[in-house]
Amino acid sequence: MAPTRPGRDSPEPIESSTHPALDPSITNVPVTPGVHLAGHSAYLEPDSDSPLDAESSEPNPHWTTNSYFAPKTGERSTSPTEAAAGAQSGQDLLRRLSLIPDPSFKGELADLDPRAAHPGLNLSGRVISATFALPYNIGYTHDKDWELKPRRGTSALFDSFSYLSSPACPWNHTLVGWTGEIRNVPAPRPASNGSLSPLPILTHVNKGAAPVPVDGKAKPPPPPQPEELRIGRTERQTLEKRLEKEHGGRTVPVWLMDDMDAEEDVAVLTDQSRWCRFAEHELYTLFHYKQNEPADGRAARRSWADYYRMNKLFADRIMEIYTPGDIIVVHDFYLLLLPSLLRQRLPNVYLGFFLHVPFPSSEFYRCLSRRKEILEGVLGANMVGFQSYSYSRHFSSCCTRILGFDSSSAGVDAYGAHVAVDVFPIGINAASTQRIAYGDESVEQKIADIRAQFPDKKIIVGRDRLDSVRGVAQKLQAFEVFLERYPAWQGKVVLIQVTSPSSVQADKSSEDESKIVNKMSELVARINGSHGSLSFTPVHHFQQYLDRDEYFALLRIADVGLITSVRDGMNTTSLEYVICQRENQGPLILSEFSGTAGSLSGAIHINPWDLSGVADAINEALTMPDEQRKEQHSKLYKHVVSNNVQAWTNKFLKRLMTNLSSFDQSIATPALDRAKLLQQYRQAKKRIFMFDYDGTLTPIVKDPSAAIPSDRVIRTLKTLSADPANSVWIISGRDQVFLDEWMGHIPELGLSAEHGSFMRYPRSEEWESLTDKTDMSWQSEVMDVFQHYTERTQGSFIERKKIALTWHYRRADPEYGAFQARECQKTLEDTVGKKFDVEVMTGKANLEVRPRFVNKGEIAKRLVLAYGDELGDAPEFVLCLGDDFTDEDMFRSLRQSKLPQDHVFSVTVGASSKQTLASWHLVEPSDVISCISLLNGSTDAGNVGAVAVVEGTVSETRA
Repeated sequence: MAPTRPGRDSPEPIESSTHPALDPSITNVPVTPGVHLAGHSAYLEPDSDSPLDAESSEPNPHWTTNSYFAPKTGERSTSPTEAAAGAQSGQDLLRRLSLIPDPSFKGELADLDPRAAHPGLNLSGRVISATFALPYNIGYTHDKDWELKPRRGTSALFDSFSYLSSPACPWNHTLVGWTGEIRNVPAPRPASNGSLSPLPILTHVNKGAAPVPVDGKAKPPPPPQPEELRIGRTERQTLEKRLEKEHGGRTVPVWLMDDMDAEEDVAVLTDQSRWCRFAEHELYTLFHYKQNEPADGRAARRSWADYYRMNKLFADRIMEIYTPGDIIVVHDFYLLLLPSLLRQRLPNVYLGFFLHVPFPSSEFYRCLSRRKEILEGVLGANMVGFQSYSYSRHFSSCCTRILGFDSSSAGVDAYGAHVAVDVFPIGINAASTQRIAYGDESVEQKIADIRAQFPDKKIIVGRDRLDSVRGVAQKLQAFEVFLERYPAWQGKVVLIQVTSPSSVQADKSSEDESKIVNKMSELVARINGSHGSLSFTPVHHFQQYLDRDEYFALLRIADVGLITSVRDGMNTTSLEYVICQRENQGPLILSEFSGTAGSLSGAIHINPWDLSGVADAINEALTMPDEQRKEQHSKLYKHVVSNNVQAWTNKFLKRLMTNLSSFDQSIATPALDRAKLLQQYRQAKKRIFMFDYDGTLTPIVKDPSAAIPSDRVIRTLKTLSADPANSVWIISGRDQVFLDEWMGHIPELGLSAEHGSFMRYPRSEEWESLTDKTDMSWQSEVMDVFQHYTERTQGSFIERKKIALTWHYRRADPEYGAFQARECQKTLEDTVGKKFDVEVMTGKANLEVRPRFVNKGEIAKRLVLAYGDELGDAPEFVLCLGDDFTDEDMFRSLRQSKLPQDHVFSVTVGASSKQTLASWHLVEPSDVISCISLLNGSTDAGNVGAVAVVEGTVSETRA
C-alpha cells in the first residue's frame, strides 16, 4: 500500500512502511558508537518512518527528493554563484546556499517526478549510493551459511538509505558497499542449563564508590581475527540475495579479497582490516587535525596501494550496474578517489560526493603525503557537499593552493568544468527518535531508576567515543574548574559521562588508547577526591556501550547536555538531545568546533580549550530562567524537526540536479587513468609518444631561455626512447638551436621545431624543412607591429624563429601585458591576417604568427600514418601531451585518425578551467614526468596505486 501523503495544511506526519533493515527485532539491541566516523548517532538505530513532528515542524509538501524546493514568495537566486554573492559571513553563506529553499523548477512536478522537472538531464530515476560498509555485521558460519547482525554505529546515513528505498521516495535506490570484515562464526556450543543475565548499566552505581576502571591501563582483548576465510561463488551469490531480501531494496556488496582461487572460483580473505588502514590511520587522523609519528615508508605505500585498489574495486562494481541517467552519490573519506575513477570511465556521469567528517585547513591538509591525488579524486564529482561552511571553504582553499585551481565560495573550476561546493548539515529522523524516546515503557523505567540514584541533583550528561578529538578530557577539566569557581553547586550537580571504545584503527593503538584512558581516569579520581565525599560522587564515568533505553533515558532526564568535541563532523547526539528535551527543555552546551554548531544557533557555544569559559557556560545553563530555556529550546527543536535526515537527502539531490542543469558537464576532462595507461602500454608492441616542451616537460618560466630540462627529465626521456618499441618525439614551438642544444644528444629522440616547421628524425642529425617554398614576406610587417607594442609594453620582447615570429610578455605586468596582447592580436588580424595566409596564435603570455598550414597536428598525422593504416601496421599505443592552444591541433588530428580510441591517450596539462579536445587531464609538468616514469617501470609514491591495480601487488620499497 502506498504511503498516505497529507496536504500542505495537514499537521500529521507521513508514515511509510517500516524498512526491513530497521525492524524493531533488529534495532532493539545494544549498538556501539563510532563505526560510522562522522559523529552520527552511535546509540540507536531509529526506525525509518515519519520524518516530521506533528506539533512543531513546518508544513512540508511531500516526502520526495525534491521537497527542498518548496515554493516561496520573492525573488530567488538560480545559481550557486549568484546565491553566494554578497554573503557577509559563513553563516550567511550557509543560509544562502543550503538552508533556504530554491524554487528553480516546477514546484509540484518536481516534488512528484524529478525526471519531468529536469527533462534535459534524461534521468533514469535511480540513485546509486556508494558507502564504505553495508549496515550489517556479516558472519560466515561453519556450515557455509550467513549470519547478519546490525552494524554497530548505524547512523543518520543509514536512515537516509532507508528513506531512498522506501515507497515514499520517487527514486529507485541501489546501495553499494563493502561487506565489512566478515566474521568467522564458530560452531554452536552445546546448550547449558543455566543462563546469564546482562548486568544493568546505570542501576548498579554505589553512591560511595568511585565509578572509574579498576585498572585504567588494562586494554580490552582484541577481537579474534580469522587466519583465512574461503568463500565460494555459490555462497557469495547466496549472500547477495539475502542482502537484497533483508534490505528491502537492491543491495550490491563489494567483495574485497586478498586473493582469488581462479580454479575453484573461491574468494580468499585474510587481512580484511587492510582496506580501511589508510583511510582511518592517515585521512581520519589528519582530517581531525592530528598527525601521526613518522613511520616506515613501506607500510604507508602498502596502505595507499590498498586504498587505491579498494576505490577501483568500488568503481568496477558500480560499472556493472550503472545505466545512463543514474545519479551516483558517494559518501565519506573511505571513497575519496571514487568520483575521479568513475569520471574516467563515465565522462558524463551525474555524481555527487558528501564528506561526513571535517575537512582541515590548507595549512594542515598540505601535510598529507597523497594530497594531490585525494583532491583530484574528489573533483571528479559534479558537486561536493560538506557539513558546515568552514569545511567547504577549507576544501576550496586547498584546491587553489595545492592544485592551482580557481575557486570561489560556490565551487571550483576543475578539468574544464565547474564543480559545485555546497553545505548540507545532516539531520536525524526526528519523529522516530521522539516516538522511541517517549513511547517506550523501558525508557520510563530507566528514568525512574536514574532519578532514584540522583535525587534532588542537577544532571549534566555527556556521551562520547574514546577518542582524543571528542574532548572528554577537556570536559572533565572544565567541570573541575566549574566546581572550584562555583562552590555553591558542590553536592548539587553530577556529571554522567559515558565513553565507548573507538572503532577507528587510528584510535586503537595501545599507546594512544592507554594515554587517553589513564588521563580520564586520573581526572575522574582527582575530581571525585577533591569535590566528593563518602556519600556523594560528582563524576560518574562509564566506559561501555549503552542500551537504547538507557541512552534515551539519560537524554530525557538531563538538565544540561554537554558536548565539548575539539573537532567533529555532525554530532547527532546534540540533535537527539534536543528532541528528548521536549518536556524538560534543558539547555545544550555545544563546542564551536562541532559541525553541528553552525546549524544549532540556539545552543550555548563554547570553546572547549577555554576551561573557564566552559565552566561559566555550565553555570549559565544551570541558572538559566525558565522563559529563556523555553525560547532557546523552541528554536532548536524547530530546526531539528524541520531539517531532518529526509530533508537532508532531498536537499542534496535537488541541489545536485540544479547544478547539473545549470552547468554544462559534458566538457569536463577527467584526470588521467594511470592504471589504464600502464595496462595498455604493456599490451602494445608499437608505441608513439608526442610531447610538447614548455609547460609540459618543463614549467613555464618568465625567461624562455631559462626553461632548460632537468636531469630527471633527460633521464626519463632517455629510458623511454631506448625501448625499440617506442617512437618518442618532442613537438615544440622552440627553434632548432634550442632543441639541438638540450635534446639533440639523445639519438633515439625525434624532434620537431617551430610547431612542425622542421623535423629531425631519430638517429639523424639533419633537419628537414617542411616550409622551403613558403612566402615569408609577411614577416617584415609583423615585425613592425611587434616592435610597436614592444616599445609600449615594458618587459616584453620579440623572438624571431626561422618560420614564426613570437611576441612574449611574460616579464610584463600581467594585466597590462594581457591587454596589450589583445590589442596587438586585433591589429595583426586586421592587417597581416587578411593579406597573407598566416594565423595569429595566442599562447601562454605570448602571441605567435606563423603560416597557416604549419601546425603540430600535421606532424601528429604524419607520425601516425608512417606506420600505416592496415590492421597490424597501426600503432597500438599513442600518448600525446601538451599544455596550450597549439597542442589542440595534435589532439584534433588524433581524434580524426582511424586509431581505436582506447589506444590513444591525448592529455592536456595545466589550467583547471581549460576546455580541450584532449581525453585526459594532468595538473602540472611533474605529473607528466611521473607518468612517463610509470611506463619506464618506476613505482614512485604517486604511481603505486596504479601498479597495485595492474599487478595486484607493490614492491617492498620506501621510495
